[in-house]
Amino acid sequence: MEDSISNKNQSDVGEKTALVTIIGRPSAGKSTFLNTASGEMISIVSAIPQTTRNAIKGIVNTSLGQLVFVDTPGYHQSDKKMNLKMRNIVADGLSNADAILYMIDSTRACGEEEKLITSLLKGHENKIVVAINKIDEKNSLPKKAHDFIKEELKDLLEQNIFETSAKEDKGINEVLKALYALAPVAPHLYPEEYYTDQEVDFRIAEVIRQEAINRLEQEIPHCLYVQIADMEMRSPNKMWCRAFLCVEKESQKGIVIGKGANMIKAIRLESIKQLNKLFDYRIDLDLQVKVVKNWRQNDMVLNKLLK
Repeated sequence: MEDSISNKNQSDVGEKTALVTIIGRPSAGKSTFLNTASGEMISIVSAIPQTTRNAIKGIVNTSLGQLVFVDTPGYHQSDKKMNLKMRNIVADGLSNADAILYMIDSTRACGEEEKLITSLLKGHENKIVVAINKIDEKNSLPKKAHDFIKEELKDLLEQNIFETSAKEDKGINEVLKALYALAPVAPHLYPEEYYTDQEVDFRIAEVIRQEAINRLEQEIPHCLYVQIADMEMRSPNKMWCRAFLCVEKESQKGIVIGKGANMIKAIRLESIKQLNKLFDYRIDLDLQVKVVKNWRQNDMVLNKLLK
């Protein structure tokens, strides 16, 4: 991070710790913020909206204390079963938070979906920090976003509204300092070397899903999920993993595999490349595609995926 807050270790006595829920519309930059703030790839990033499905934790440790961020799915209006479950994840995150980071995409008009979010946030103004994001974009209109916030959240302190570019690492430290100011004095929730609490299988699945959705046609990404079938450490420095890219229809299976299996090969190779950056051992990935019909309407599958 630019002008980085000191990461020097200190005694936990008197240090601050906060559980911070990140909320915003799809593609507001929540995942990019989390990855930039932590300096690690914690949450997948894609130009395609609504790719975050779970409440994903990222941990930032500095000399000021520990911030445990929960990156929630993009909050939006939808009556689909899967989207309703994701909205419940967001609402639960707000009730448990010590602080809330509300991110707004300054390149988009603040309409009815943004008002849905502010209606959830009313009454929580004393623990909200706002990041008006994407100020690096040519079509950014931060003043309009600022005016919207002041109209909707009248009790929010002006000093807790910031203009940021999570992508360019601008304004991130100012946001972190404001969140630390809201954090209570409390023992750390995780050891200082931790930057996420995600299990290995979840991290592998998310990397594979990221590489798939960034290569597939617009209608496919939301129709797939990744199932980790087997994992085995075959030596101290090598793990074998079998995973399935699961889609809803036979016609989608052919698209994911690609002509001459070129698509599935590209997804597999790039996933291995990214995974080898994350772990201190190599990943040998066996990646296949299978059909799980209408999985987005299947409560058993959704309950496993959305936590």
